[in-house]
Amino acid sequence: MNENPEIQTLLHKFILNQCTTEEINEVVDYCKKNKLTAGFPTVEEVQALLTETPKMDKTTADQIFSKILVQAQEMEEQETRKFPFKRYMAIAASIVVLLSIGFSYRNNLNAPKNKPVINSNDITLQLENGEIQVISEGKKSKVTDAHGQVVGNQNGNKIAYDTETSLEKLVYNTLKIPNGKRFELELSDGTIVHLNSGTTLKYPVKFIAGENRQVFLEGEAFFDVAKDKTHPFIVNADKLNIRVLGTHFNVSSFPEDDLTDVVLVEGSVGMYSVNENFDANKNTILKPGLKGSFNKDNNRISTKEVNTELYTAWINGGLIFRNISFSNICKKLERRYDVTIIIKNSKLANEKFNASFIDKPLDKVLTYFKDVYGFDYTTKDKVITIK
Repeated sequence: MNENPEIQTLLHKFILNQCTTEEINEVVDYCKKNKLTAGFPTVEEVQALLTETPKMDKTTADQIFSKILVQAQEMEEQETRKFPFKRYMAIAASIVVLLSIGFSYRNNLNAPKNKPVINSNDITLQLENGEIQVISEGKKSKVTDAHGQVVGNQNGNKIAYDTETSLEKLVYNTLKIPNGKRFELELSDGTIVHLNSGTTLKYPVKFIAGENRQVFLEGEAFFDVAKDKTHPFIVNADKLNIRVLGTHFNVSSFPEDDLTDVVLVEGSVGMYSVNENFDANKNTILKPGLKGSFNKDNNRISTKEVNTELYTAWINGGLIFRNISFSNICKKLERRYDVTIIIKNSKLANEKFNASFIDKPLDKVLTYFKDVYGFDYTTKDKVITIK
């Protein structure tokens, strides 16, 4: 190959898809004149390939070129001792290899991706590159990243991420739990997260040393945070940040709620607006048994003592309503039981209720409210109309 530096240059340009028509003609003509291969494509065929094949990035092209040079050099060393004219076969072989790579590269990019069929009641896992995987409940499987590398394991209604993956940068997955289902997640640091119906959590596949452990929540989740004094754990719930080192707490932040509620079971947490920096001397610090409520309209935080079991009962199938409008209650029932509820009684919609249910079917819950308020309702398929 060293005897033909011009061909080397043209080959490199060819890989980068930068050859002019004249240069393509020169490469093809050179190979045919030397009778290197009778089946070498015509100029028109090469041009068609280069037109149809997307350009590679320079890093990929350089890697391919380096491999071809090594293979060609090995071929020269093996063949020139026997047949001197075959020293040029290396060049022809290199270009033929390149054309094969070009076709493969084009076909891989243009091939239709097999997208999973996603139903509204599927648990889904979205990877960093946007690919969506359907999580089949009750099964055991490997959890892989966009490159096919195993990063965790699914066992039934739980995914546990591996601490030993080779990732050196933050890569996020997003787990979405549909209405009517709950799920459990173990993050790479050992933190356990219980996810309620209708909840979405974005989190790192692996936490990186020197970086805060931060996740992003929409919905409701109970966190059992693994202790790590050097890496605070931060839950972002829309406009609110909740910062901890290691503790047990519940966060409820659904879009329809006026408040984001944080209920502390054990340890301590700091609550502060996302446009603030954490300051333990200024921010609201919760102690066990307290509920902190963040008002989404004015960014103010209020606290009160509560029975924490009322706010964590959902993990075991409980439903707790405290001073909540009936319309809001119905949204929570829709999530829990995966139904649609239509309220035609406008007065009822704004009434506020206190109620508690432990693992009750929907008809029992609706019967309770019917008896208290005296309304009628009908059920058709999965649509409930309250009159």
